Amino acid sequence: MATLFVDKIDPQSGTSLTIGSSGDTVALTSGVLQSNLNYPAFQAKLGSFQTVSNDTNTKVQLDTEIYDTDNCFDNSTNYRFTPNKAGKYMVYGSVRGSANTNLTNLEKVLTHIQKNGSIYENMYWRLDLRNNPGTQLSTSFSVVIDFNGSSDYIELFSNVDVTADTPGYQGSSTFMGAYRIGS
Repeated sequence: MATLFVDKIDPQSGTSLTIGSSGDTVALTSGVLQSNLNYPAFQAKLGSFQTVSNDTNTKVQLDTEIYDTDNCFDNSTNYRFTPNKAGKYMVYGSVRGSANTNLTNLEKVLTHIQKNGSIYENMYWRLDLRNNPGTQLSTSFSVVIDFNGSSDYIELFSNVDVTADTPGYQGSSTFMGAYRIGS
């Protein structure tokens, strides 16, 4: 077996570069990292308290990007992730719901992901805090979702139910992220 030493291999313009054939294994030696393995990727959070209507499914306005490798997350208009590369993605996050000023009025928090406008995954926690003072309630989630790489998108929705006070989502404790894990 021969060793080939090069700095860069470019295919002819408009073509693809193929390494190996069906059934072959292409291995990287120890210490070599493959670039763009988990891309596109993003994480965004809620910048400040978002007031919502009581017991109503409401889109979480993730307006502060932590990172967005391929500019696939809209943090100003639709608050959605539309990856430009097909594959399976690990999607994760958390919503912290609360009654804005009196935390003992919080009854439940319901969180779900919508894919292309329809509920994809529900994350439901119900805890009645009315007779037992408590703190905010967070729902955390992680799920693998297939994307087509062109038109599929996801959005984060939640529902906060309070017996009194102003329901909403706590800033910086509410976030969502995703990264590609393969085809």
